[in-house]
Amino acid sequence: LVAHALPHTDPVHKITIMPRGRALGYTMVLPDDDKYSTTRNQLLDQLAYSLGGRAAEELIFHDPSTGASNDIEKATALARAMVTQYGMTEAIGAIKLGSDASEPFMGRDYGHQRDYSENVAATVDAEIRKLIENAHQEAFDILVENRTTLDAMVLQLLEKETLNKEEISEIFNRVNSWPRRPAWTGSATRVPSQQPPVAVPERIVTEPAITKKPSRVKKSAKKDGSDE
Repeated sequence: LVAHALPHTDPVHKITIMPRGRALGYTMVLPDDDKYSTTRNQLLDQLAYSLGGRAAEELIFHDPSTGASNDIEKATALARAMVTQYGMTEAIGAIKLGSDASEPFMGRDYGHQRDYSENVAATVDAEIRKLIENAHQEAFDILVENRTTLDAMVLQLLEKETLNKEEISEIFNRVNSWPRRPAWTGSATRVPSQQPPVAVPERIVTEPAITKKPSRVKKSAKKDGSDE
């Protein structure tokens, strides 16, 4: 529900309460088209809906459980990447901090290695906490605003166990969409332009790329060693 309410999230394709591995259920959020990069707003949305399960436990049961531990782990890793790799906080800026001690071709990833001072580390931790706290509150507020729809989804899941994209859309058609966040550049001195981006010509969007095949050069056949 949190993912559906946020303005920069990919469509929710599936929700299930069927256990899978160590997970008691999962939500599948997938893009309809290929994506080659992710914006700050999209990452903030991911943080919020990652904490949706934890927020729901707090709202409904008044007592969070360990069930959201994997979601918290993923949200923390994403927030750390936003701070130390993607330059998406004002306090740190567009700087990459730390080194990645990973060997992807060996199948090993030792994670983030710190190569900065204690003062910078404290700032990094504070920025991560701020991102997580804001996302947590955003998820909680969305669930409060849409409690009736949340309960309707729960009843459908208890009956069917799995909901597909069409069933989800029908349940969520009354969800109150969350407002967009203010424009962000990371500095008060970098004021965003009010001029819209260049419109992409329709033919570039709709026409498939045409690859010209190289022409074949016919070779003359030779008979009895003489040219024809």
